[in-house]
Amino acid sequence: MKNNDNYWHENLRLIFICLVIWFTVSFGFGILLVEQLNTIRIGGYKLGFWFAQQGSIYTFVILIFWYSSKMNKLDKKYKVEE
Repeated sequence: MKNNDNYWHENLRLIFICLVIWFTVSFGFGILLVEQLNTIRIGGYKLGFWFAQQGSIYTFVILIFWYSSKMNKLDKKYKVEE
């Protein structure tokens, strides 16, 4: 039972990290800080606009692969892999 609790605690920790990153990039950079980020240009585009349109999508895809990788390692650690 203790092993299951540890597994779910680590899983929830990973989910929380993903949600914080998701919130920061989508809401923080894409909405709240857009004016400050628009003063910086990358490739001719304002950084705030880039985060709102492209950066958040790239971040979400990276989060999917990162979470999948971490969960595979976690499954192996607790011997619950498929």
